[in-house]
Amino acid sequence: MRIKILQIIINTFFAIIVLDLVYTQVIRGPYYHRLSTNNRIRVVPLEGKRGRILDRSGIVIADNRVSFDVMVTPQEMKNKEELFLFLSKILGVDEAVLAKRFQQRRYAPFAPVVIAHDVTREQAFVLEENRFRFPSLVVQENYRRFYPMGEIGSHVLGYVSKISRFRIHKLRDYGYSALSVVGYAGVEESYDQYLKGAEGGLQVEVNSRGQQVRILSIKEPQSGQDIQLTINSRIQQFAFDVMQGKTGAILVMDMDTGEILGMISSPSYDPNIFIDSKRNKQTFLLFADRSSPILNRAVKGLYPPGSVFKIPIAMGALETEKINPQSTFVCKGAFYLGRRQIRCAHTHGPQNLLEAIAHSCNVYFINVGLKLESDLIAKYAKLFGLGQLTRVDLPFEKSGLIPSQTHRRLTAHQSWYKGDTANLSIGQGDVLVTPIQLLRMVTAVSKNGQEVQPHVIKAINFEEVDHQKYITPKTIAVSDATFEIVRQGLRSAVVDPRGTANILDIPGLITSGKTGTAQSGEQKQHHAWFVGYVTSQKPSKRRLSFCVFLEHGVSSYYAVDMARHLLIKMQAEDII
Repeated sequence: MRIKILQIIINTFFAIIVLDLVYTQVIRGPYYHRLSTNNRIRVVPLEGKRGRILDRSGIVIADNRVSFDVMVTPQEMKNKEELFLFLSKILGVDEAVLAKRFQQRRYAPFAPVVIAHDVTREQAFVLEENRFRFPSLVVQENYRRFYPMGEIGSHVLGYVSKISRFRIHKLRDYGYSALSVVGYAGVEESYDQYLKGAEGGLQVEVNSRGQQVRILSIKEPQSGQDIQLTINSRIQQFAFDVMQGKTGAILVMDMDTGEILGMISSPSYDPNIFIDSKRNKQTFLLFADRSSPILNRAVKGLYPPGSVFKIPIAMGALETEKINPQSTFVCKGAFYLGRRQIRCAHTHGPQNLLEAIAHSCNVYFINVGLKLESDLIAKYAKLFGLGQLTRVDLPFEKSGLIPSQTHRRLTAHQSWYKGDTANLSIGQGDVLVTPIQLLRMVTAVSKNGQEVQPHVIKAINFEEVDHQKYITPKTIAVSDATFEIVRQGLRSAVVDPRGTANILDIPGLITSGKTGTAQSGEQKQHHAWFVGYVTSQKPSKRRLSFCVFLEHGVSSYYAVDMARHLLIKMQAEDII
């Protein structure tokens, strides 16, 4: 009886084993075969070279330079201590640091581990000469981003760095990996899909210990596409020189095409520091800097426009017939609203519309604004694109805010007062705009309301982008007569001896524009603005619009003075 029970137990065990073998080899066989195949083959990614960025004349403003990385293949290492001692002497890095990097970055025996980036050519030669002693040592030639203009083009170009964890998950389906270098900010981010090279790789067969047996195939990485910008490097240099040591932004645009010829934001930064791992401390300090050098003030800076806002006020008042060009208000140096006093820069006396624009009379425009009222002011401001994205092809543009009585009631459930309208009439209060919005606005004024789309791209892979698509058929619904009257006022600001921009009356140039001094609050100095447009008396030259903004620049006079220096430089170089 006991023997039979023992036989049953043994037979049961054998049956279980047979069933398990059948399940494993027959039913689950294909699954385990796939696993073994995947475990046998490894892929070592190779990053493609990034496309170059050129200015409108073909000058390279973002390039790639040859660099050398030092790598060690774990499975080939014979004497780790001797190898790290040798590398320490050549690279000038402590042995313990090299060993720690090796352990942290190692993920497979066959995969080379990078333990030093961007070594000098001389160091690379010495290491190559000693490879016979250390078979595990690999010196890999790579390409790194290089920005020849340094700080001058940083906010237009942006910078590149290793992909973040967030972007890996977001972009994995688009050919990005954990080793990818991607663009951050500026053109590097906006056109990353064109600039990024296609990754290649090595397909390596390994044994059960993870050791490389042979290379199965090689896919060569492909270079990204070159792109050409509308930027003029000379204008960039001039604007950078003019803005040096100050905080603000300068924009120059072709009025006929919407091409951005110059864009400077200050303070600036050197995008090369993001490529050099030895300058990580500088990167940290850059982001911690309270002056915000990373911020592109031209498209992301939000500020009250001050008296530049008088342009849409004048447009709206003329169109709605609240005033005519001869309507006159007397400026006694201040406007009184109850107990409140809003000062004007001067005591202008009687002013008509053209004089009020030329002299930037606060008293005149507060009277006009009170006639127009907040909702109509907001309507005409938005009609000219203020408080709205311009859709320039750069990332993270801000839209700003155009307040009104209706807006405040709907969003904040608060009342609107005459004092709010008075503030809004001179570009103060809650109103916020970006420099590029004011640039687009003054361009539309110069062109009888025809809008253009600001942009920085000119060609992709040397195929010209059709600039006609940037000239929109949209025309602002304001009469030609109104545009002509306001343009006369903008021209008077320059040619009138008492005009707020009279120092821009430069021989050989026909310049028009509007000054603005905006209170910044918190007992800080006022912001300073000048927006305008210029043509040369030579008919062959292009027509340019421009914006000069000084954050806490005290007075619009200083913005006008900077504009004067910029125009004189461009005139001397035969740009205008």
